[in-house]
Amino acid sequence: MFGLGRRVRIETERMTLRPPRHGDYREWVALRQTSADFLVPWEPAWARDHLTRKAFVGRVYWAQRAIAGDSALPLFMVERGTARLLGAVTLDTIRRGPAQAATLGYWIGAAHARQGYMREAIEALVHYAFTTLDLSRIEAACLPGNTASRGVLEKCGFKYEGVAQSYLQINGRWRTHVLYANLRMDRRGRAQAE
Repeated sequence: MFGLGRRVRIETERMTLRPPRHGDYREWVALRQTSADFLVPWEPAWARDHLTRKAFVGRVYWAQRAIAGDSALPLFMVERGTARLLGAVTLDTIRRGPAQAATLGYWIGAAHARQGYMREAIEALVHYAFTTLDLSRIEAACLPGNTASRGVLEKCGFKYEGVAQSYLQINGRWRTHVLYANLRMDRRGRAQAE
């Protein structure tokens, strides 16, 4: 459990993964605006106030409460050296007790896609989830036609588990998703138990 007062910062080869801050607003809104055509087909419909400062302030406060309450870990992907915001990764719906699981969500700005940043961020976050947060299962879902998302999940060790009908509303419509999971002690696909 990371809880109140713990400062979360994950370093990768090219990035720092850290919670959003109030000072990130202008860069966040610019990245979301310039990447809208790239992101909208894969995301829940943006609320009318999605890009407003007020909504962003709410997002920052939600992130702080979620981290303190051990219910989610929302992190911005910030390029080391330039301090550019690249996108975000989130462990959400953290479930403790017998499950020790969470759901992974992520997005990246259009200009930064297909450069290995998301793979680097997901691998680092999954490692952190298994070693520091003591989670056993990380779940992810994406649209069947999102080949880039499916590819990055598979490259990061996630395995296909099935299909969920009408799983999420994406761009205003209920959409079926393919489900993936990464397990800390994954024995799937092995010929014999160790």
